[in-house]
Amino acid sequence: MSDSDTTGHTAPAAAPAAAPDSAPTAVLAPLDDRLDDLVALYEDLHRHPELGFEETRTAAEAARRLTRSGYDVTTGIAGTGVAGVLRNGPGPVVLLRADMDALPVTEDSGLPYASTVPGRMHACGHDVHVTCLLGAADLLAAGRAHWSGTLIALFQPAEEVGSGARALIDAGLYDKDLVPTPDVVLAQHVAPFGAGLIAYCPGACMAAADSLQITFHGTGGHGSRPETTTDPVLMAASFVQRVQSVVSREVAPKDRVVVTVGSFHAGDTANVIPDRAVVRLSVRTFDETVRTSVLAAVDRIARAEAAASGADRDPETELLDSFPVTVNDATTLGSVNEEFTRLFGEQRLFAYEPATGSEDAGLLATAAGAPLYYWWLGGWDPEEFRTALAAGRLAQDIPSNHSPRFVPVPRPTLTMGVQALTAGALNQLGRGTEDPAETAG
Repeated sequence: MSDSDTTGHTAPAAAPAAAPDSAPTAVLAPLDDRLDDLVALYEDLHRHPELGFEETRTAAEAARRLTRSGYDVTTGIAGTGVAGVLRNGPGPVVLLRADMDALPVTEDSGLPYASTVPGRMHACGHDVHVTCLLGAADLLAAGRAHWSGTLIALFQPAEEVGSGARALIDAGLYDKDLVPTPDVVLAQHVAPFGAGLIAYCPGACMAAADSLQITFHGTGGHGSRPETTTDPVLMAASFVQRVQSVVSREVAPKDRVVVTVGSFHAGDTANVIPDRAVVRLSVRTFDETVRTSVLAAVDRIARAEAAASGADRDPETELLDSFPVTVNDATTLGSVNEEFTRLFGEQRLFAYEPATGSEDAGLLATAAGAPLYYWWLGGWDPEEFRTALAAGRLAQDIPSNHSPRFVPVPRPTLTMGVQALTAGALNQLGRGTEDPAETAG
């Protein structure tokens, strides 16, 4: 999840409910025996984080395990993407997606399996996503008597920079038949609330995000003679203050918009006025009309501040990355949530408001013309979460995604994550023979 905040809503952790006797129960039965292996895999992935489009080690392990489970595996999609396809008779095509990339963050967890790569960390939980999908893919392969259709396990690079899903599509993921075109796309993301819980949001659940770099041009000179210069530092500083008025004065209160300046760089020494200043900012919106209006206002203000300072050049704006709005399909969400309720109990699910973090999983669904359901998976120690919630200290005591201290607990996070992906897939696939002796396809 890129630049993500959390769900914005919390719920107390609850005791597990007994699962009914059903296909998910049968397929999930071997999970307890395989959990130690999955925990070891998670810890190994956490020790060896890889940035976007550099996930060679992670991709190799995903491909190895998929091959062992009987999938037809394609590697090297857009560089490091991996897809496993398991055809199991007639029925729907279901795509399960996990992102693989880490962040340029120095870990501060103190854990024995902390990152061994300086300045790199799985600070957003993508190691959880990879582990859960490999666990679910293995169980679904072993339990294929209980479903029919085609299952795709997709391991995506470079979600954090917003270009991974697009790169897979551009590389011919569907057009070149690297995988069958899915009928539905399912994905999950670990978040800093109690492990053992699932959160969901109908409709637009995560924001569109546009990251911009604006370069202001001035005329440099000696700090003792500012009258001989056109100061880009003042120009850019005025922009930083004024651009906040876009949200407070140009956007209706009902429209959720965030404008954040995250980087400001100008000059190298105290007594020299530089000839340029570079500002980087993020714009988050949920509506395309609002997005267009806000981006136009940002550009207008940048140009106006340059003109007010007497600059002889307009500022230059570069789009660094862009994420679409993530939209959950109501029908798919409702159907999968019924399965989650049967398996976990109603007390384990809760609704949340749209989050201003961003994702690119929706592109995989849009390109296929398929519905998407993207849910949140609790990943924090349940007791620590309860204590912080009761004390009103969630923001202070529970690290969020992208924090150097964000490390989900392996248990029960991995258990719940594997169960959720498996149950979600079974809900969307066709019914099998229900007889383990009769394996279709």
